[in-house]
Parts: sequence; structure tokens; C-alpha cells
Amino acid sequence: MATEIELKLQLSPKTAKALPGHPLLADIASQKIRLLNTYFDTPELGLHAKRIAMRFREKGWQWLLTVKSAEPASGGLAMRNEWECPATPGVFNFDHVDNLGLQRYLNEVTPELEPIFTTDFRRQIWHVPFGESMIELALDRGKIESRGKSTPICEIELELLSGQVADIFALTRQLQESLDLHPAIASKAERGYNLFSGTPLAPFRSKPSPLSAELSPVEAFRSIALSCLDHFQRNEHGLRDSEDPEYVHQARVALRRLRSAIKLFTPVLPNDFVAAYGETWKTLASALGDARNWDVFLDETLPPIRAAFPKEPDVTRLKREGLRRARRARKAVTTLMALAEYPKLITEFTAAVFALSDMVPISLANLASNQLTRHARKAHKLATRHAELEAAERHKMRICFKKLRYTLEFFAPLLPGKRLTPYLRALNQLQDELGLINDHVTAEALIGVALAKRRKGAVHGWVLGRHALLIGELPDALEIWLRQREPWK
Repeated sequence: MATEIELKLQLSPKTAKALPGHPLLADIASQKIRLLNTYFDTPELGLHAKRIAMRFREKGWQWLLTVKSAEPASGGLAMRNEWECPATPGVFNFDHVDNLGLQRYLNEVTPELEPIFTTDFRRQIWHVPFGESMIELALDRGKIESRGKSTPICEIELELLSGQVADIFALTRQLQESLDLHPAIASKAERGYNLFSGTPLAPFRSKPSPLSAELSPVEAFRSIALSCLDHFQRNEHGLRDSEDPEYVHQARVALRRLRSAIKLFTPVLPNDFVAAYGETWKTLASALGDARNWDVFLDETLPPIRAAFPKEPDVTRLKREGLRRARRARKAVTTLMALAEYPKLITEFTAAVFALSDMVPISLANLASNQLTRHARKAHKLATRHAELEAAERHKMRICFKKLRYTLEFFAPLLPGKRLTPYLRALNQLQDELGLINDHVTAEALIGVALAKRRKGAVHGWVLGRHALLIGELPDALEIWLRQREPWK
């Protein structure tokens, strides 16, 4: 078994043509081969469900049978276990797989295996000595085919043959100085399965926390940070190519969770890391926040106002101005993502996360307990004073509860489920209430912007009345949460 450490980068056909002339490659002899791969799975896609990829590869005159147990990619970097041996096409022999559980499973499903999709591409390979490492740089151009449909391949794969993972990132950064290279998430296999299934691209939501009790605090942070980055990157295409506001919402959530994780784990992170990346994502997060505010206003706040005042001219003006500002806010997001600094940031951040080392004596369990207690204490202090809170303090309380919820979700695998479930349910209900209140505060500000030159009228009154009604309902939700037993104690 070999462990494959690979970084994948997307590039345009124009950039692909320029790549061989790059100074780092120009004096290195390259090899060109054609690779034809057929991926197999059960009719129910059982291998895919277990994150296993299995293929026959035609490489020159040789056929290879390859099995990979995949790990999620973040920032373009993937680490996978891989088993490969010479084979006869259509003959499934998994004796070379030394993971006995995996081998047993593959043998069991062999009678059901059938071709799912093919990848057909030409690969140009350079073996690049860099730093203390030898890195294989492969430029792949071709296509993926399944059920009469196809999608193009144009990507770079950097594989660590020997040496340090850090050198892969360092090489990538040098290439990015003059070439438009973007860290990629989806593997050829993932794209092939999507093509086979006809799965439409859709907003990607966060996955459950990847933590386990045996992790160190720094390992825990690495898992969470890379999961948040994955969450964000899987919504990139929608931010660029779709009008669906859910892409904005999910991308914003991903960055808020990432920034919260950096703050949460600050006690165990190097000062220079926190200083470098604690505010790095702020500009993009702020742009996403502005876009999200206008989306919520148009999709959730404005419709009941239109229903209440169908003939009110201000409502028409609000919709027109809201659409204009929403488009402008979305444009601001895509403009930031189009900057050359954006893919470089992903590379730099991923490299920095992988470079972190454990230098702290505190256990993950103690860190979790300390941080949960701290956030709960802040929220509790404001909750017990809710009747006397001004708008600014109420906003602060909402942020406290949001941070508490993120902290709970991150550390959820370490907590007893029977106590966590009712606590989270009460917390989520409270968050929904506070979110609606904040939406109406935001709506009042947005209406003020959109109708800046007009007198306040029925629309303003409706928003203020709804806001007051929601505040009147808040004590019940707070009381339910205050009665809950904290699951980490």
C-alpha cells in the first residue's frame, strides 16, 4: 500500500499551453502518455458511498488495477491510500489490497461490479526537484464520459514522490506567481460519478464535525479548518455561475465557521498564525454578508410586506432598489474571488494549516470544556438581562449565542448525545428567534438606504411593529434555553 499525497489545481487551456515554458519546468525533460481509465462500481454505487474508487487503467501497453480509499480534499490537497498492480482487464483480483476489511468487501461485491464512467486524457509529466523533495507534476487534458455525456479535463496534479508536504505548497506558490492556477476540490472520480448520476450542482452544506476524542487540539483544529475550507470551496461555482442565493448563504456560513474556529482554538495556535489568518478572510466574509442581507430582505422580509401593502408604491421601489443592490453585492463577491490573490490565499492558508505542530500540553477535552464554559457564561449573562437590553446589546447577545452554537457543533462528537440533543434544539430555536429579530433590524436599515429620500411611511411602521412582536416572543425562547442542562458538565 502506498499513501498518495496529491495537490490538484484547475487551469484554463490557455494557461495549460503556457505551463511547459515556465522556468521551473523548461529545463526538465517531460514524458507524454495517454491514460484510459474505466471506473467500476455496484449498481447502487456502494463503493462510492464508502469513498472507494476502483478502476482499470490502460497505460501504454500495460493494464493496471487500482483501488483508492479516498480522504476529503481541502485547498486542493488530498491524501489517499492507494493499491495498484498489473492486471487483466475485467479480471478482479484484490490480493494486492493489504487492508483485509477492504479486500473482503471488494471480493463480496465483485459479482455486482459494472463500468460506471471512463476518463480519457493525455498526461505530460515532469519530475521536479524542489526544496528537499521530488515532486511529480502532471498536466492532464482530456475528457470524462458516462452514459453518452462528457465533461472536459484540464488540470494539474502535484504528487509528492519523496520529501515534505510543505514543498508541494511552495512549488505551487511559485507557479501561481505567473500562472492562473486554482486549488481544486473535485477529483476526476467524483466528477465522473456526478456525470453518471446526472447530479445537478447544488449548494453544499456543512458536514458534521470530523473530531474524535483521540485527536490533539491542533489536529482537531486542522480537521475543522479544512472542513470549513472544503465547505466554502464547494460553493465557489455557485457564487460565480448561479443566481441561487443559497450559495451565498452557505459560503458565508463556511467562512463564519472558519473564522470562529480560528478564534476558538487561539489558545493552542501559534501567535503568528492567528495574526496572519485571524482577519485574512474578513473582506470576503463582509462582502458575502452584504450580499446575504439583501438576499434575505428580498426573499424573506419583503414578500409579507408586499402582501400587506399590495398597492403601496414604496414596496415597488423597495423591490427594484433591492434587486439592484443585491446584484451589486453579488458582483463585489465575484470580483474579490477573481483576484489573483484569492487562489494564492487558499494555497497559503492550507499550507499553514498543514504546517501547524502540537506544542501545547492541554487535552482536547479540557480545551472543549473551557471554551464551551466561557461562551455559555457570556451568553447566560446577557440572557438573564434580556429585558433591559438595548438594540446593540441584543445584537451582541445574538453573536454570543451563534459562537456558542458553532463551538457546540465543533465539539459535538465529544459530548453525550442524550444531553446534547435537547440543548442544541433549544439553542437553535433561540437562534432562529434572534435571527428573525436581527433580520428586521437589518431590514429597517436597508429600507432606510433604499428609500433614503422618502418620508417614513407604512412600510417602516410594519417593520417596526413586526420587530416589536418578535422581541415580545423572545423571553419564552430564552427561558427554555436557560432551563437546559449544559451537556459538557
